Amino acid sequence: MRTASTLVRDIASHEVVTVASGATLRECAKAMRERHVGSVVLVDPDSPRPVGVVTDRDIVIEAVAVGLDVATITVGDIATRPLVSVREDEDLVEAMARMRECGVRRLPVTGPNGHLSGMLALDDVISALAEQADAIVRVMAAERAKETATRR
Repeated sequence: MRTASTLVRDIASHEVVTVASGATLRECAKAMRERHVGSVVLVDPDSPRPVGVVTDRDIVIEAVAVGLDVATITVGDIATRPLVSVREDEDLVEAMARMRECGVRRLPVTGPNGHLSGMLALDDVISALAEQADAIVRVMAAERAKETATRR
């Protein structure tokens, strides 16, 4: 039996925090704190194309833990490269496979022109799967209720 696939665009967050590669880690961390996010996408200054990702963990592991100056080191210096992304029209299963293969929990989402259109986080995937599991449980409960009501 084949089920309808879920597309990345259907569950990705479409409000993405972006920074330029020249932003300092302090500026980046401040943006993360203000927007309550754990990652930012670096964008090309000349176009809205993603060029890298920096997570709160990257800042801690790559800079703070080794004593780098967060006021002078830029996000471009520690960004995860090469960029691993996913197209918004890709199937969720393909996106999860890419996360697994690359060892990442977040993927920038791009539209047909390569421009940033969202961010797919593992949390988004878990939430979507939980909703689907809940729908299945409700079907099962309705079936039991119907059977009980019609039983003589």
